[in-house]
Amino acid sequence: MGRAEARRAQRRAAKSGIRRFFTWRKLLGTALGVILLGMGAFAVLYMLVPVPEGNPKMELQSNVYKYADGTLLARTGEVNREVVSLAEVPKEVQDTFVAAENKSFYKDHGVDFKGTARGLLNTLSGKGKQGGSTITQQYVKNYYLDQDQTVSRKLKELVISLKLDQKTSKKDILAGYINTSYYGRGAWGIQAAAQAYYGVDAKDLNVSQGAYLAALLQAPSQYDWAVAGPNGKRLVKARWAYTLDNMVEEGWLDSAKRQKQTFPVPHDPKPLNGTAGQKGYIVQAAREAVIKQAGITEDEFDRGGWTITVNIDQKKQAQLEKSVEAKLLDKLDTKKRKLDKDIQAGAASVDPKTGAVLALYGGRGQSEHWISNAGRRDYQPASTFKPVILAAALDEESKTQDDEKITANTRYDGTSKRPVVGGDRYFAPENEDDHNYGRITVQTAMNASVNSVFAQMGVDVGMDKVLATAGKLGMNVKGLEAAPAMTLGSMGASPLEMAGVYATLDNHGRQVTPQIVKTAVHQGDAPLDLPDAVGDQVVSRQAADSVTSVLTGVVDDGTARGSVRNAEGLSDKDIAGKTGTSDDNKSAWFTGYTSNLVTSVGLFGEAAFDRTGDDGKKIQKNAQVTLQGAGGGGRVNGGGFPAEIWADYMGHSVGKAREFDLDTDMGAAVSPPPETHSPSPSTSPSDDPTPSKSPSTSPSSESPPASESPQSSPPASPSGGPTSEPPPSPSNRPDPDPSSTVELPDLSGDKRPDHSDDNG
Repeated sequence: MGRAEARRAQRRAAKSGIRRFFTWRKLLGTALGVILLGMGAFAVLYMLVPVPEGNPKMELQSNVYKYADGTLLARTGEVNREVVSLAEVPKEVQDTFVAAENKSFYKDHGVDFKGTARGLLNTLSGKGKQGGSTITQQYVKNYYLDQDQTVSRKLKELVISLKLDQKTSKKDILAGYINTSYYGRGAWGIQAAAQAYYGVDAKDLNVSQGAYLAALLQAPSQYDWAVAGPNGKRLVKARWAYTLDNMVEEGWLDSAKRQKQTFPVPHDPKPLNGTAGQKGYIVQAAREAVIKQAGITEDEFDRGGWTITVNIDQKKQAQLEKSVEAKLLDKLDTKKRKLDKDIQAGAASVDPKTGAVLALYGGRGQSEHWISNAGRRDYQPASTFKPVILAAALDEESKTQDDEKITANTRYDGTSKRPVVGGDRYFAPENEDDHNYGRITVQTAMNASVNSVFAQMGVDVGMDKVLATAGKLGMNVKGLEAAPAMTLGSMGASPLEMAGVYATLDNHGRQVTPQIVKTAVHQGDAPLDLPDAVGDQVVSRQAADSVTSVLTGVVDDGTARGSVRNAEGLSDKDIAGKTGTSDDNKSAWFTGYTSNLVTSVGLFGEAAFDRTGDDGKKIQKNAQVTLQGAGGGGRVNGGGFPAEIWADYMGHSVGKAREFDLDTDMGAAVSPPPETHSPSPSTSPSDDPTPSKSPSTSPSSESPPASESPQSSPPASPSGGPTSEPPPSPSNRPDPDPSSTVELPDLSGDKRPDHSDDNG
């Protein structure tokens, strides 16, 4: 026998041995043994697991909210659920739930073995929750068990579902299911859901509305039309259509009637009992904060049992509401001027030492406007972002293109539409009213909110560093591109967010995160561990204090002077702040502070109804629109309504505010700013050869002092005091840098983008 033949003989022998060991009879016997063992184990489990009493957690409790002083703010949850019999629910609405969740409901024995097996495998493999449960199983999970995704709970669910299906009618199971399910908006059961989404009783729901509520059960938070994003709206519409199509397939809905169905957009949410007016916004903010910190779901929170104390000070809250009423709402006439219906106000007041949110204004009440204007981030903060640019420059010890260290006294070219130099793209922002300022100091540029100066400063610092500083100060910059246009405050921000940014500056550079919740305790549990509102030093004290010093100039000699400086209760206070007015006048801001209180006020143009604009284009409800013309006036600037609200509130709320304790040698609070004049028709040749606007053009009501002239005062030194050197003349002036006068680049063929005309 050769070697090859010997090897083949060995392989044949090995295979023969394997076949003898793994015969088909042995394999079949083993499989049958495993099946019989499993069946026996299940039989034992079936006998041992009883149908328990109803889950006591399904008995909803109230959630109690208290002011900082312990007095009652609101109580929610008493009427979140009302059980109705199946006879009170139209048959076609009943069928929508079966079509959406479990088409075989009327035929099965309460269990989907395939879906349950898939769920068990996913639980064992760590893949989490998986669909496939029958309506009976979901009802058992809701009413008899809990939401834990464990193997033992799933096995119990299986056994109880089988037993329940044997002794309980399908009608009773379906009734239990639709009455115990959570639909979002704090609504438990179909009756509460019908009221929450359509303002009707369950008996008056139509098939289209029923299909939406049935679709909603898969993901109440994601599918709530009022708060859903584009993807959420797409998904819920698809599930709504899937539900109706299944009804046609099962013969429960006529195909012709199906074709006539249109998606039933739900009503805007209404506030829960006891949360009318501003209370609703406060409760909603506290609710969201607790849910996030506790790591629980909305339905778990809405089961009740929470006692939440907020940081809101009753007196300050009442004053903020009074100030908005007196300085804005009383001046709007929604009957005579439809535009006035578009005006939305939001405000937040924060203690800079603790981060406590002491007062909050979210809008005209949740019954009229569900979204809180204090927390919305879809409007531009405009020039209230400029202090962030200066903070970055000072903290990074940045220099101009000509290698000069940036301070409050550094001179920049304030020519409108001057292209920035040193950036990687063309950017030439326009100043408000296209006003030219010539060469001016950073202090004057902040007072006047000069776009061209801060656009160049942003490039000098590096927009990546500006963006990083914004994040450290408390702005949400995730996903933002570090582009020069950002210097105009073109990103989104909320009054709460901007209050936190300015509170960090007020707190000498230690990060302050506004916190609405003071304490939160769930019944029987230890108090919730809340995050620290005051964090680390994120910018140097010198940088933060220097920005504060500069911002006092905005109040004393800049765009906020008329509304703030001489307001009642503020004339003797140290005040720092900044105005802001966005592109197309869609938002206007004033954010400012004393040593003990920071407040941010924003006005937002939001279309109150569908209409056609002056240009013939359709404007949809809730779209961003201009504020111009509100109250019967013209352009709404940050130094107008927002600053007036701020001043009235702060004048009655700051008490005995201390002077600013500043570690800096620059800015208006340290050295009196140079003597200022109205905008001049030109800039002195000894200062800057760039001509400014003609005297026939007058700046807006927010336009501040014009550029300094060497005839009025000598140039300031980096230390903040005057120098003994004469101002440079054309013959002795150093070579121009991007911070002074620049040569315009060749822009042939270059498309110039539109830019904000914000001058805050």
